[in-house]
Amino acid sequence: MQERAFEKRGEQYLLIKSPPASGKSRALMFIALDKLENQNLRQAIIVVPEKSIGASFNDEPLTKYGFWADWTVAPRWNLCNAPGEDGGKVNSVGAFLESDDQVLVCTHATFRFAVDRYGVEAFDDRLIAIDEFHHVSANPDNKLGLHLGDFMARDKAHIVAMTGSYFRGDAEAVLSPGDEAKFETVTYTYYEQLNGYEHLKQLDIGYYFYSGEYVDDILKVLDPAEKTIVHIPNVNSRESTKDKIREVEHILEALGEWQGTDVATGFQLVKTAEGRVLRIADLVDDDPTKRDRVAGALKDPAQKNNRDYVDVIIALGMAKEGFDWIWCEHALTVGYRSSLTEIVQIIGRATRDAPGKAKARFTNLIAEPDASEQAVTEAVNDTLKAIAASLLMEQVLAPRFEFKPKREGTVATPGFDYGEGGYDPARCNVGFSEEAGKFQIEIKGLAEPKSPEAARICSQDLNEVIAAFVQEKTTLERGLFDPELVPEELTQLRMGKIVKERYPELDEADQEAVRQHAVAALNFTQKAKDIALVGDDGTQASVNTAFVDGVRKFALHVTELDIDLIDRINPFGEAYAILAKTMSEDSLKQVQAVINARRVNLNMEEARALAKRALEFKNQRGRLPSITSPDAWEQRMAEGVAFLQRMKAKATDG
Repeated sequence: MQERAFEKRGEQYLLIKSPPASGKSRALMFIALDKLENQNLRQAIIVVPEKSIGASFNDEPLTKYGFWADWTVAPRWNLCNAPGEDGGKVNSVGAFLESDDQVLVCTHATFRFAVDRYGVEAFDDRLIAIDEFHHVSANPDNKLGLHLGDFMARDKAHIVAMTGSYFRGDAEAVLSPGDEAKFETVTYTYYEQLNGYEHLKQLDIGYYFYSGEYVDDILKVLDPAEKTIVHIPNVNSRESTKDKIREVEHILEALGEWQGTDVATGFQLVKTAEGRVLRIADLVDDDPTKRDRVAGALKDPAQKNNRDYVDVIIALGMAKEGFDWIWCEHALTVGYRSSLTEIVQIIGRATRDAPGKAKARFTNLIAEPDASEQAVTEAVNDTLKAIAASLLMEQVLAPRFEFKPKREGTVATPGFDYGEGGYDPARCNVGFSEEAGKFQIEIKGLAEPKSPEAARICSQDLNEVIAAFVQEKTTLERGLFDPELVPEELTQLRMGKIVKERYPELDEADQEAVRQHAVAALNFTQKAKDIALVGDDGTQASVNTAFVDGVRKFALHVTELDIDLIDRINPFGEAYAILAKTMSEDSLKQVQAVINARRVNLNMEEARALAKRALEFKNQRGRLPSITSPDAWEQRMAEGVAFLQRMKAKATDG
């Protein structure tokens, strides 16, 4: 990833989208040093969301690893380590801008105050590097996003933006389409990250449901033998007992017999039934003397490589973004987090590579619906969000997909393995490049992006499109629980609407190409996962091999892949199966009852979209869709036409 980013070091605006723990901080050091030495920039300002992350940019002896310079930050210019509030550190930023020193590290808040005081012109000919870029928003109320727009309008500064999760929980766009188009993007996936690791090769995602209080069921998913970060629910959430201190005590009691507190670190010592003494860091207690001692002990650089230093960390709002504990094997979160960004950041706590750590997992423990409570609807919404997040994370964890239209004369692409028998010009082929972590799949009738921007979106941003799709509550509700749903209504209409809203600058042909690529990627991920669960010999296949083989099997089970076939697969079918396996039959019935009670009827916008598809149908087949057709999608298009005709007649009569 660092090599890929360094190749783009000459770009004025660079966006690095790479998972947590993949080395973005080090990549920025290389790029910043080059810009200062070779690109005539005066200074580099590193902007992080919170003070604890400033440690990621401490001095690094890069020459030790073959680079031509070391990364150094004068202590007075790492404002994350300085006492006082962000507003009071603005004077330090001003002093830095007038100095001959080259690197400053500060928080987002300090930077916002500094821009307000000194203006964007004070930062001309400087590099502004924004870590955890998903905190920025195109919303006018987002001050950092507003400043970023001003910097890009002035066009005198260089910007490097980095994020491990290019999704915002509030569904706001991170950048306006016009500003985003100015950035050169470097994308690095979880799949590439895991394949590049020496030790960690497998990441599992699990959602589990409990009834009653979560502390009674937590040992069903918390294995004391695994290095674990437990995030208990927010005190205002439905899952919380409203007594966070008692919740921590319950967890300690469930793990074993309390033995006291370690004097040096403040860690709780708990003896398990097997006789092992667990060292547990409690970051929930609000007592500043206790929590600061524990937090300080966790940051001790001398213990960074000591696997036995701590066994379990219990936190509420801490130990998420930028928290570095390489030994963490299990990120256990109680209560659903509505922000996909937060989920990805929490998962990132477990994805550091470390000796002896072959696999890691993320578990979300969620309250299941209870008919005796009034919170059934809220529980259903949590369930839907969990499924949406798991769908998207499976897509994020998969290799990248490159879809090619199948035409006469199409040939094999160098560097891709097409499986047993090799490339066959007579059929749709599936190739896989281990080096690039990429599938190449040929699909008959696939629309090809025409503009460079559409090609970039299809290559790099399909996850963002899928994120918007699976996080839309109406789409998820109907996909999972509407028995009358026609799959094309989701894959064509709703996905099409999302693409148009997200990329209004694309013409209709390119919007349709993006839609088809996104639907294909989502469906291939789900079907391949289903097929890859068991190997040909009946045993569990290795994770990476199983997924690759699963995609090939799914593709080769079909004589000719075409876009109509892909649109006919309900992308939520596998999610429904996952939900059914993890919840009781009664709970599942409650979920379905709530969804059915809220079923959405056809509206004018949906009818117009259906009528447009009906016109395409007529152009292809020479007739309008029939409302009596045995094909459900053809019926649905005909219903859209009939709805518009009724509305038109009513307007005429009125």
